[in-house]
Amino acid sequence: MTQPFPFSAIVGQEEMKQAMILTAIDPGIGGVLVFGDRGTGKSTAVRALAALLPPIQVVAGCPVNSPSLDRCPDWAHVGQHDIVERPTPVVDLPLGVTEDRVVGALDIEKALTSGEKAFEPGLLARANRGYLYIDEVNLLEDHIVDLLLDVAQSGENVVEREGLSIRHPARFVLVGSGNPEEGELRPQLLDRFGLSVEVASPKDIDTRIEVIRRRDAYEMDYDGFMEKWRQADAELRDGILAAREHLTQIETDDDVLRDCAELCLALGSDGLRGELTLLKTSRAVAAFEGAEKVTREHVRKIAPSALRHRLRRDPLDEAGSTTRVGRVVEEVLG
Repeated sequence: MTQPFPFSAIVGQEEMKQAMILTAIDPGIGGVLVFGDRGTGKSTAVRALAALLPPIQVVAGCPVNSPSLDRCPDWAHVGQHDIVERPTPVVDLPLGVTEDRVVGALDIEKALTSGEKAFEPGLLARANRGYLYIDEVNLLEDHIVDLLLDVAQSGENVVEREGLSIRHPARFVLVGSGNPEEGELRPQLLDRFGLSVEVASPKDIDTRIEVIRRRDAYEMDYDGFMEKWRQADAELRDGILAAREHLTQIETDDDVLRDCAELCLALGSDGLRGELTLLKTSRAVAAFEGAEKVTREHVRKIAPSALRHRLRRDPLDEAGSTTRVGRVVEEVLG
């Protein structure tokens, strides 16, 4: 079976790759929003990262990827006890998708053939413990956005309809991409993304040539290309796993907490989600670098990704969000 393009072989787009690596280290960061041009590797990156990560252990036949039999929902009627390995799931949520397809619904076939009232799981069940990818997320219908907001908040999908009363875990890393010129994202959903990055087509000839060269090699000499990048991906995987283990051992001084609070206050971000995300992301950066404690430099490094989408709009400020964050970071952190 053909594997996705290697994550390590993606040319450039360092901020996007960093954001996805950090959410793999700590899924609690809250997902990644990627805005920018078409054809800049957004969907390639999320599939490549999922393929790079080690497989997850699940109960065979469990529709929500439960790691043990006691955590399988009763309605699934899982009779097997076997634990199998599966790739980290990546589920696409297409535009125009129906509510039934997202959350699940009554299994019509069983209802008609046997009169049995059974539940047919939706995309949220398949995405549990993996990634939910939404291309053109800014064009998603409002009622689907509302559903995602509820699930993102609770980590649980609840279906109360057609005589069904169903609950199941739905914890996933939400990755959304889109072009801001085609429409803005609702603030409620925007705030649910932990990190946001902006990507653009490379402007220099050498970088564009390298993108073409690698993609062509992947398609024309798949085995040789994958062999060439296997070691780099393996080293990155080991780094992510080591950072996961190290994450709980990272020290965080009050000075770092003060830096996070002062940054968010200076930027006028609503609520406290900005501070919490900035703290978690800075800690993940420190863990990935093998540091013993979070420093101001870790905060400085990740602040644009964690805060640019949380700014209050100022019609008199013509600077872009990235420029504004950078300016405030320099003012607050020196």
